[in-house]
Amino acid sequence: MVDAVPALRGTGQAVTVRDAVVIGGGPAGATLAQALAAAGRDVVLVEREAGPHDKVCGEFLSQEAIHYLRRSGLEPSRLEAVPIAEVAVSAGRGPVTCPLPFTAYSLSRRRMDEALIELARGAGSRILRGRSVQGLERCGGLWAARLDDGDTIRARDAFLATGKHDLRGWKRPPGSQNDLIGLKLHLSLAAGQAAALAGKVELFLFPGGYAGLESIEAGQVNLCLVICKDAFRRIGQNWPALLDLIQASDLHFACRMAGAVPLRDRPLAIANIPYGLVEGREDGCWRLGDQAAVIPSFAGEGMSIALHSAALAAHCYLGGGTAAEFTRRLRSELSGQVRRATLLSHLLVQRQAQAALALGVRLWPGALGWVAAATRIQAAALLSSPAVSTDQRPAVPVAPQATAP
Repeated sequence: MVDAVPALRGTGQAVTVRDAVVIGGGPAGATLAQALAAAGRDVVLVEREAGPHDKVCGEFLSQEAIHYLRRSGLEPSRLEAVPIAEVAVSAGRGPVTCPLPFTAYSLSRRRMDEALIELARGAGSRILRGRSVQGLERCGGLWAARLDDGDTIRARDAFLATGKHDLRGWKRPPGSQNDLIGLKLHLSLAAGQAAALAGKVELFLFPGGYAGLESIEAGQVNLCLVICKDAFRRIGQNWPALLDLIQASDLHFACRMAGAVPLRDRPLAIANIPYGLVEGREDGCWRLGDQAAVIPSFAGEGMSIALHSAALAAHCYLGGGTAAEFTRRLRSELSGQVRRATLLSHLLVQRQAQAALALGVRLWPGALGWVAAATRIQAAALLSSPAVSTDQRPAVPVAPQATAP
């Protein structure tokens, strides 16, 4: 529904008021925009990137994430997502492998995010790409999102879904683990190593951090890691030196990297990640994804949280609920998982604790399944009814031809 309100003083022009402005076109923002637009709401989604792009992300889709993608009408296999059935942990003595308690997928953010944005567009959302929001404030009962070109979008409700990047003036509070730097690079492995990695996600523990390695579509591999700022500083904040450090501390990782070819000149990076944050502020703004809760990367539940928060926000909003009610419910559903994952993340970057954890996993491989279960969104919290009815769903995007980033 689009309304016109009386002219702002001194302008002489009526102002268009939207139902919702969604800031950020990642999984949370695009999924929410699709659901609201399909329900007949007037939605504007603002995405600062003009086209497909990569993001610092483990690119792991747990069963909860898959549930929500399918609920929105997107089948991961249609985008050539890679099935993941096992998890392996290595800490210098060779990997310990066990089956995942669910079937997962791995899919690049570049491909998944574009598919979700197209679903939002097909549902009727207005998409503004290559535009950034420079300010967001509430005045006169409406939200005003000021764009980089001076235009302003006015809406009854504002949804903040900017991922790991804070909107100016809307900085998140610190988490309980704030000293990690995230780095991510796509690679092409030697044929034998790529075949050996197929169907698995591998976690490597090294001094000051941990890294994840898994296959994605188009024969590529995603290497994503976190390292403590102090540890990164000691090696001169140098990416080749960091790779040398990990290979020196873990021969299995060195084997995987033999003959590997990076697909871009340098890794993507992000700092000051507030791991452990679960947002509790009730100021009328709807916060989604990493703006609402930040779970450590090893848990592989970041995209599930993004998609769950979008589904829950749409459910509450369309049911007449408030942003405060949504915030309280989401917090109650995520606090335990985020807290447990963050406690373990503190241990995963400490060398002595790494050795103890590796020994424990070697003696009890089933511990990996327990960790996976303890850091997942609980089944009872998942929304099951379709987000978009069959006759409202646009055609699911088919995987485009593979291109290197």
